[in-house]
Amino acid sequence: QVQLVESGGGLVQPGGSLRLSCSASGIDFSSYAMGWHRQVPGKQRESVAVISSRGSTNYGDSVKGRFTISRDNAKNTVYLQMNSLKPEDTAVYYCNADLRVAGTHVDGYWGQGTQVTVSS
Repeated sequence: QVQLVESGGGLVQPGGSLRLSCSASGIDFSSYAMGWHRQVPGKQRESVAVISSRGSTNYGDSVKGRFTISRDNAKNTVYLQMNSLKPEDTAVYYCNADLRVAGTHVDGYWGQGTQVTVSS
């Protein structure tokens, strides 16, 4: 059974920091690209950051320079370090595991989400 379990969300003041973690089980973690996405009620889910199985990273324009995605294959865990948080970063953050073969998506999973609220 595949599980992606997010943790680390919460309430933080503007300018503060949080680190999200996503622990995976039931998959060959090192083979999957891992991503963080976020969603605000009434809006489409937005890609925040992605790290490939080889460690290359991509970020959404709104978080570049503030967020850092990393992975620890020995712990089957992906992290999202969020600094200089803004109220507009408030959302439910979801972890995603994505397996591609020759560029084609073949398998994927989502976590249950963790709430991040940035407010004074």
